[in-house]
Amino acid sequence: MSFEKQNPMAEEPVIDTGVGSAEDVEAVMKKYDRESNTRVWEGIPKQIVRYLMAAFSVYTIYVTLFSNALPEVRLTLFLACILVMGYLNFPVKKGLVKVNHMPWYDWVIMILGAGSFVYFALNAKDIIKMATRVTKNPLLLVLGVIGILALVELCRRSVGLPILCVVGALLVYTFTQVRPQMVIYNLFYTTSGVMNTPINVCAKYIVVFIIFGAFLERTGISKFFIDLANSLAGSSAGGPAKVAVISSALCGMVSGSSVGNTVTTGSVTIPMMKKTGYKPEFAGAVEAAASTGGQIMPPIMGAAAFLMAEYMGVPYAEVALRAILPAVLYFTGIYIAVHLEAKKLGLKGMSKDELPKIGKLLPKIYLLAPLVVLVVLVSTNTRTMQFSAAIAIAIAIVVGLINKDDRINYTKFIDALEAGAKSSITVAVACAMAGIVAGCITVTGLASKLITAIVSISGGQMMIALVLTMLCCIVLGMGVPTTANYCIMAATCAPILVNPAIGVNVVAAHFFVFYFGIVADITPPVALAAYAGSAIAKAPPMKTALNATKLAIAAFIVPYIFAMNPSMLFVDTTPLQVVQICITSVFGLFGIAAALNGFLYRHIPVLLRLGLLAGGLCMLIPEAITDYIGLAVVIAIILIQRAGAKKRLPEGPEL
Repeated sequence: MSFEKQNPMAEEPVIDTGVGSAEDVEAVMKKYDRESNTRVWEGIPKQIVRYLMAAFSVYTIYVTLFSNALPEVRLTLFLACILVMGYLNFPVKKGLVKVNHMPWYDWVIMILGAGSFVYFALNAKDIIKMATRVTKNPLLLVLGVIGILALVELCRRSVGLPILCVVGALLVYTFTQVRPQMVIYNLFYTTSGVMNTPINVCAKYIVVFIIFGAFLERTGISKFFIDLANSLAGSSAGGPAKVAVISSALCGMVSGSSVGNTVTTGSVTIPMMKKTGYKPEFAGAVEAAASTGGQIMPPIMGAAAFLMAEYMGVPYAEVALRAILPAVLYFTGIYIAVHLEAKKLGLKGMSKDELPKIGKLLPKIYLLAPLVVLVVLVSTNTRTMQFSAAIAIAIAIVVGLINKDDRINYTKFIDALEAGAKSSITVAVACAMAGIVAGCITVTGLASKLITAIVSISGGQMMIALVLTMLCCIVLGMGVPTTANYCIMAATCAPILVNPAIGVNVVAAHFFVFYFGIVADITPPVALAAYAGSAIAKAPPMKTALNATKLAIAAFIVPYIFAMNPSMLFVDTTPLQVVQICITSVFGLFGIAAALNGFLYRHIPVLLRLGLLAGGLCMLIPEAITDYIGLAVVIAIILIQRAGAKKRLPEGPEL
């Protein structure tokens, strides 16, 4: 089988500088989003595949709500379905577009791979009773190898090579430490491998929420979000960039893909930003940074919130609550940066005549009903998360029927079920790989060795340990979907920080690794979201990635703050402290953004930029004394800049 060489720096598809056409969007998605590189089915084969996918979505909703089967039965059947759908959708190499064609070897891999899981499901009780005697049964060992290899190959096709590099390195290490038969037994036949926490949470919660997102998209809510953002910010200075920030934050709440969010909203916002006067690399960076931030935005958080709740042993509502302030600060930081850039360039907003009227959007407020109901149900703990998602799906269908401008019909209903199943493939496969990672770490005791190594190198100093963990997270998170990304971080990096020698709060540690795993999507060299934004903007990929990293500076600073003092996550704090943290953090981000931009009423001298940076960082530290010092420094520099601008008024536009 040929292994595709990924090269994000390759030549981008030609995109029109106007609003992206459907073909343009599809071209970019195929380049950067592996979920879009699928087989081409037409006619009867297309309908068969389509209804198989829809049936899978219905099956998963039924199982998660009503099944009492053993995990070994429920999860193996789930993975068997994933393998069947995966090989029906993903060719051995992207770009293979022969209609209604699936090579014989793909049929063989699909049947043998799915068959190994089905065999386990049908004989689960007997196999469980055998325990480690499985290692003496050649048939069971062969089935285990086939099942794992089929998942690995599907991961290569649907997710990509970065996560496989991690898995491959760990497997090689594991096979040198443990007998091969025991490795296969632990990874395939126990719940400490492929069927570990990630795939269990995926089958139980995540897939239902993915299906919910697919139905929600078909209610027309994305268009509503973009129109709402235009209405609120489109007429202000550099309005389109602010629209990109707001709409990406809103759309990203229910999206599990940084690249998908970048391309979907970016095909509208990036041409608007370029037309307003932003440089192409800045326009692409704004969309990429904002879309990546959608993965940390409650209530869904790219579906990782449910995994976080499971790993930390806390209610989902608590995870969503603690995520609010860091997420708001992230988007506030980007919003301030684009405002300062607009003022620096003297950019105007769009004409109010071109923008949607808020009065016309208010009657569409009912489109938010599914999200509101979902948040209320999961927050009050009156129902299970999966039941809440099922109710939200039903409400989304009702809302879609009411919306006469984008009414849901039978075709859209099946489309939503099909889209939910298709999106589930990559997430499930990535979660299975994360389970293998966790299994390898468990069976070899690698976790304790990593902890010992980091503690030894850092000398027990929290800051050094945080920096080393951040580097690990960014490297391990490159090109990996949100959910699998967090699973790997939770298994490998979070235990390092919660070790008593380092002493990071458990909640803060998990948020820390999650954030730095996510920002890998905009951090060079494998900044897939930034490269997707650059393709639409026709900008140099590396320049776009560097701009996105600068815009998302809050994501690189805020985690250090809440790791050292978890008050920002509402841990051991009072309402008054929360208000103080919110106010000072916003001022702090303003100072940092102005320092990086170099403009505040007029050009900022180097020394004052350093002062703004120091003052901003002081205010992000949740301590009263640092808040007062930082606030005094930032206000003093603002006044100096304003006084200087009045003396030389023509030099720059007013803020």
